[in-house]
Amino acid sequence: MHWHGVIPAITTPFRADGSVDHDFLAKHCRWLIENRCTGVVALGSLGEGSTLKFEEKIAILETAVKSLGKKAPVIAGISALSTAEAVDLAQAAQAAGCQGLMVLPPYIYVGDWREMKAHVAAILSATSLSCMLYNNPIAYQVDFLPEQVAELVAGHRNLQAIKESSADVRRITEIKCSVGEKLKILCGVDDLILEAVYAGATGWIAGLANAFPGESVDLFELAEKGEREAAFELYRRFLPLLRLDTVPKFVQLIKYVQELVGMGSGRMRAPRLELSDEEKESVRRTVSEYEHRHAARAHHTH
Repeated sequence: MHWHGVIPAITTPFRADGSVDHDFLAKHCRWLIENRCTGVVALGSLGEGSTLKFEEKIAILETAVKSLGKKAPVIAGISALSTAEAVDLAQAAQAAGCQGLMVLPPYIYVGDWREMKAHVAAILSATSLSCMLYNNPIAYQVDFLPEQVAELVAGHRNLQAIKESSADVRRITEIKCSVGEKLKILCGVDDLILEAVYAGATGWIAGLANAFPGESVDLFELAEKGEREAAFELYRRFLPLLRLDTVPKFVQLIKYVQELVGMGSGRMRAPRLELSDEEKESVRRTVSEYEHRHAARAHHTH
C-alpha cells in the first residue's frame, strides 16, 4: 500500500428495491481511478457501513476489487459492534483481495484506552494487510491521542497510516513528533485538505471526490507541489461543496451531488431518508454556483 494521493471513501449505491447496485458500484470505482484517484475505501461511514449486513459488505469488497483489478487498491473499512466481528471482517477483506484496512473503533461502545487499544490491536493482528487507523473523535467519541498512536505503532508493523479527522490541524505535527516517519498521515476532513497537506499530510480520504474526483485531485496536487496561489484559488471556489462532507447529513448530501453530476443516485438506506425538496434546492444552488465560477475561471484563463 502506498498511502498517498486522493482516495475516496466511496458511497454505497442502492437499487430501487434497496439492494446494493453492484453494476454501478463497479462503474463508479473505475471512474474514480480514471480521474486519477489512487485507490478507494469501501464500507466507511460515507458508505453507510453501519446499515450493511456482513454478507453485503463482503460482496461490495469483491465487486470493488474485481472492478479495479491491479489498477488501484481497495481498502476495507473495518468497524463492527464486537471485536470478534471486526476481526472476521478484516480476514474476509483480505480473502476478497483488499490491499489495506481502515481500522475504526467499535460502533456505539466508547471504551477507555485499554479497551480501545485491545480492540484495534486485535484487528491489526488479524491479517498481514497494511492498516490505517481512523481517528474521528467528533463522530465516534473515541480520540486516539498521538502518544497512544505511538504505542500502537510500536506493537504493530502493519500499522502504516492514520486517517486524522479530529479537525485539529495541529494533530498532524503532534503525530509526526510522536512517531516520526513511521506513519503516513491522511486528511479525513474535506474542508481541511489544504491546511493538512501544508502540515505534512500525504493523502486525502475524500468525500466529495465521489462526485468531483478530477477537481479533488487537482487541488491535492497543487497543494503538494507548493503552488499556493493556484491551490487557494481552487480551494476558495470549492469550499462550499467540500463543506457538505462535514455535517450530519453528509451521506445524503454527497449522494445527491453525485446524482446532480450524473454519477449516482440519492437513494439511502433507512433510517437515512433522501433530502427534502428544500435541502435539494440548497445543494443544487451550491453545485450551480461552483460550476458557474469554475466555467468563468476557465474562460478567463483561456
